[in-house]
Amino acid sequence: MAETTERIIRASEVGRYAFCARAWWLGSVEGRPSANWREMAAGETAHRRHGQRVQASVRLARWAYLLLILAAVAAVVALSQM
Repeated sequence: MAETTERIIRASEVGRYAFCARAWWLGSVEGRPSANWREMAAGETAHRRHGQRVQASVRLARWAYLLLILAAVAAVVALSQM
């Protein structure tokens, strides 16, 4: 039984193909590097930073929910001792 390797096609690759099928062919099939490597590197850096900010906002939201729950518990305890 022959093992087949299925290649994952990413959204960026579909976008590159939609923009210019030839550029997609040269990069994905022929393995030629893009002439816009500086712009691509800057885009990767921007996406990485954005991802880090999204992760930080998720962590902060979790902390906020935890603090809200703790405040509600503290309020219930305080009211029950009256």
